[in-house]
Amino acid sequence: MKKVILILCFIISCNYCISQPNFNFKEDHTAILVKDVNTSAKFYGEILGLKEIYNAGLGEKFRWFEFTNKVQIHLIESTDDFTPHKGIHLAINTNKLAELIEYLRQKNIPFENWQGEGNTTNTRPDEVKQIYIRDPDGYWIEINDNNLKKNILLNSQ
Repeated sequence: MKKVILILCFIISCNYCISQPNFNFKEDHTAILVKDVNTSAKFYGEILGLKEIYNAGLGEKFRWFEFTNKVQIHLIESTDDFTPHKGIHLAINTNKLAELIEYLRQKNIPFENWQGEGNTTNTRPDEVKQIYIRDPDGYWIEINDNNLKKNILLNSQ
């Protein structure tokens, strides 16, 4: 009987020992369809200040941009119909959210909080302040200060 119990304990413990694979994934890029790649490129390059990078020779209907952490956004010109939805959005963070808000106001670029109230922010339950803007194709972009909150937490430990 002791052997049976030991075998059962071993089998049960082995099931808990089987771990999920860890492939060390990191985000590489997000690709979005746009109606006019040059209009969208102007927004991502000039308004958001992203660096344009080589598009692997894909031609003039493709423009690639890179965030400071090397994650890319690929703009692909397309005639396909798509309907942007706020719940599906690109989320980026900055430690200069207040400066960004002032910049958006100067450029007359509308922003809103999650609830849709214009020209204001909201704070998520995890104390991250956020705003939402739209690109030329209507895609929603959340911009938050999550990076700032992480830095404060790390520095306080």
